[in-house]
Amino acid sequence: MSSLNRDTFVAIVLLLVCGGLYVASLEIREPDYGQLSPATWPRMIIGIVAFLSMIYLVQSIRRGPDEKDDEKSWEGFGAFLAQWRNVLWVFALFLGYLLALPWVGMLLGGAAFVFLLLTVLGPLSGRDMLIHLVIALVTVGGMWLLFTHGLGVILPRGELTGI
Repeated sequence: MSSLNRDTFVAIVLLLVCGGLYVASLEIREPDYGQLSPATWPRMIIGIVAFLSMIYLVQSIRRGPDEKDDEKSWEGFGAFLAQWRNVLWVFALFLGYLLALPWVGMLLGGAAFVFLLLTVLGPLSGRDMLIHLVIALVTVGGMWLLFTHGLGVILPRGELTGI
């Protein structure tokens, strides 16, 4: 088993999860009306993820076994934070978004989340901050318009703002 790398194991787990999700999609109830089965879209997404996982598996097998990381040492908690800084920022900002959602709503909360995430993970110049703001407003505003007015989905409104 030492001839396989970590990516190979991850790809195999992903393929097993896709298989389990496909089996679970067989339990989706078929209505007596309509042309398209409710299981079509979930199965299509499961198929795409399974296809990408298969590509991942092939590439990981071609890469070969992992090299030993003997020279890598852990200096403690500071090294852990330095290595996982971006991941921790994403989780912290998403937690803040979820906690603020009842008060500021999806539109303002989502725009603030995307702006802060781009700012924390990206460059910090004034021009880049303006680009982050435009990206946040256009993407979240566009999705909000699409879901609210195009699809008629009721998104969370903020108690403080009403939008």
